[in-house]
Amino acid sequence: MSVYDNVLTHKGFIHKDDLNYPFEERGLQFGDGIYEVIRVYKGQYYLINEHVERLYRSAEAVKIEIPFTKKEVFNYLEELLLKNNIKTDAKVYLQITRGSAPRDHAFPLNTSANLYAYVQDLPRKMEIMRDGVAAITQPDVRWDWCYIKSLNLLPNVMAKQTASEQGCFEAILHKDGEVTECSSSNIYLVKEGKVYTHPAKKNILHGCVRMRVEHFCKEKNIPFVEEAFHVEDIQYADELFLSSSTAEVTPVVKVDGKPVSNGMVGKVTRKMQEKYEKDAEINEAASIFAKEV
Repeated sequence: MSVYDNVLTHKGFIHKDDLNYPFEERGLQFGDGIYEVIRVYKGQYYLINEHVERLYRSAEAVKIEIPFTKKEVFNYLEELLLKNNIKTDAKVYLQITRGSAPRDHAFPLNTSANLYAYVQDLPRKMEIMRDGVAAITQPDVRWDWCYIKSLNLLPNVMAKQTASEQGCFEAILHKDGEVTECSSSNIYLVKEGKVYTHPAKKNILHGCVRMRVEHFCKEKNIPFVEEAFHVEDIQYADELFLSSSTAEVTPVVKVDGKPVSNGMVGKVTRKMQEKYEKDAEINEAASIFAKEV
C-alpha cells in the first residue's frame, strides 16, 4: 500500500522523503506521544469528529499541548486529502509527540510538540468481513490506561504477532479470564439477542467505531450491555464480532481453534455490518452485501 507524497507536520506540509526528526525525539525514545488512525471512504473522512475529540482527550491525559486548535486540525486534515488528491478508500495516520529534547524522563521545558500525519491506501477487507476470522486468547499485560491512545503498543504488537504466527487475525485479551478487548480492536459477544462488551473504562480503548456499534444497537432495538464477559463464555456465545477503524465490523467465527457457535456469521453481526455501511455511506457496489453472504 502506497504512502502519498504530502505529509502534514508541525512545520507545515512537506514531501515524505524529507521527513526527519532529531534522534532525541521523545516519541522514539519514550513512546511519549499519542496517535489516531482515521478511516477514509472515497476521499471522505468517516468519524473524523470522534477521532479528533479522542486525540485531544489523549493529549490532555498525558499533558501534551497540541500546537493547533481543533478547527485547525480539521482544516489541516482536509487539506492533507486535497493535497494528495485522495478519491479512494484510505486511512490517515496522525501522531503527536511531546517533542525533541535532550533525553530525560522528566518533561522538557520550552519544547513544542512534534506532529505528522500521512495518507495510505486501504481497500476494504471484504473477504474477512464476509466470511469471518479466527482469533486466539492471550493474557492482557498492558498498562491500566488503555483509554489513552498512546504510542506504547509493544504488548499489543506481541499479542498480534502471536496470533499471526498461529494463522489468526486477532488476539482476544483478558485479565484473569475477564475479556477486555483485542490487540487492535474492540470485541463483542452476542447471546440471546444481546450484545455484551467490556465497559468503557480506563483499561480499554474507547473505540470510535465502538461508539457507533452502540448507536446501531439502539437503532435496531438490540440491547447493548456494557458488562465484561469471560473467556469461558465464548464457548456458549451465539456470535462474536470485533470492530475498529480498519477492520470495521468483522465476525469472529473461531477462537483458540474452536468454532464460535456453529462457525457461521450471525444475524446480529450482519445487522451491525449493514448499519456500518449505511452510516459510512458506502455505495451498494462496494458493499459486502453486493453478493450473497
